[in-house]
Amino acid sequence: MKEFAQLFYQLDQTTKTTEKLKILVQYFKTASNKDKVWMISLFMGKRPKRIINSTKMREYAAKAANIPLWLMEECYSIAGDLSETISLIIPNDDKRIQQNNSLSYYISFIKDLELKSEEDRETLVIEAWKSMDATERFVFNKITSATFRVGVSQTLVTKALAKYTGEAQPTITHRLMGNWDPSTITFEELINKEATNKDLSHPYPFYLAYGLETAVEELGSINDWQAEWKWDGIRSQIIKREGQFFIWSRGEELITDKFPEIGSLSTKIPDGTVFDGEILGFKDGQVLPFSELQKRVGRKNISAKILSEIPVVVFAYDLLEFEGKDIRELPLSERRQKLESIIESKQLNPTIQVSEIVNCNNWEQLTIKRLESRNHNAEGFMLKNKNSPYLVGRKKGDWWKWKIDPMTIDGVMIYAQAGTGRRANLFTDYTFGVWKDGKLVTFAKAYSGLTDKEIVEIDKWIKKNTIEKFGPVRTVKPELVFEIGFEGIQKSSRHKSGIALRFPRILRWRQDKKMEEADSLETLQGLLNQYGIQQQ
Repeated sequence: MKEFAQLFYQLDQTTKTTEKLKILVQYFKTASNKDKVWMISLFMGKRPKRIINSTKMREYAAKAANIPLWLMEECYSIAGDLSETISLIIPNDDKRIQQNNSLSYYISFIKDLELKSEEDRETLVIEAWKSMDATERFVFNKITSATFRVGVSQTLVTKALAKYTGEAQPTITHRLMGNWDPSTITFEELINKEATNKDLSHPYPFYLAYGLETAVEELGSINDWQAEWKWDGIRSQIIKREGQFFIWSRGEELITDKFPEIGSLSTKIPDGTVFDGEILGFKDGQVLPFSELQKRVGRKNISAKILSEIPVVVFAYDLLEFEGKDIRELPLSERRQKLESIIESKQLNPTIQVSEIVNCNNWEQLTIKRLESRNHNAEGFMLKNKNSPYLVGRKKGDWWKWKIDPMTIDGVMIYAQAGTGRRANLFTDYTFGVWKDGKLVTFAKAYSGLTDKEIVEIDKWIKKNTIEKFGPVRTVKPELVFEIGFEGIQKSSRHKSGIALRFPRILRWRQDKKMEEADSLETLQGLLNQYGIQQQ
């Protein structure tokens, strides 16, 4: 655990990718194989089940630090991060028994808490805290919570693992995909090609596109490119091997049981077939907003009512495996032909359809066509080179996202809350309002889009202009105006404005505007009427 806590600390202390890579490789060289597996699991987002909620953790910490709960809560509101608060308020015991337990030991310790009584949980957690130093406590708390994050991408982890093992990075990325259990798999099995081949459900790494960075005309002849609508659904791989059927999301969740209407076609899909596509809510010939699809994904049981209200379709746009062979190296045009032949010959339409190609004679025509995106509930276009292979991860050159500009609204900051991690002492999470009958009503929260310099400046302003405190939340003087960008809009009963935004983020701090010049709810309502959906 000391070694893992040190790894976490070292990674947090640098922003240099090359330095982080060195740190990760060094960890792979020195850690035990069991700890390597759990480190990979944690960094890839596979965390153990949360056993103790934050309320209980605060109660345990107050007892361990021998302070009243109200003081614990006050410390938490100032620090803004529970794991950090607990790590600091519990004094280090110089006479404590020095523990040398491994990361995998503490993972087992955390999992075993589920079988313990409430009294025993409290005793065991407090004893564990007191055997650690502050850094170890902080990392231990992060693992037990739902907020374990580290400033390292999955790509960097696979790059470090590739460097350590001597394997190609795309190969490592592929082997880390799928439904492996860090509690049972060994490090050798995790990186072993034979183990990967034995798993019939094993998906391929997804090929991801960058946002278009130049004028579209600079891509060359439009005849070399395939344009498809960019949909906002669940990116998935549909897999059929040796009579078994699987649906994987891009987030590496096995979601087969969420879409029985797709599974009903499994007998028609040939063995050795893997489609890449988008699962979308689809009704009356119209793609539904992603918010509607979420209503299905979040349910344990899919009722007949839900199946009727929110039917789905797969828009398949690539074929990765054909007749049991990996065909990702073939040009897109060839993969597309094989894809069309399977869907047409096996009569998979309308549940599984080939994604529409939008044909235009030149870039000017396609630019005009892109303006219709919101009418189709699309986000713009995907542009793919017809000769491109199917690569691993996010690559530049062959696949581009050509999205429409976001919708925007000018809102006034009403509330602020401290961030987490490095920004735990800065107010970085903001709630915004628009005008309605002379009063401001909340419509969105956002925490990204500002520079570090702007955040520091705004943080100082917030601390000087706080009106009220509600735990970690501050009500501020309504004065600062920000331009908020968002991708979608819908009616909502959970917001005072009656409207919810999709992917809200700060585009800029409007220092040129007074709060009276911010937008009104009427403006949002106009966007809702034009582009939104009216059902709850």
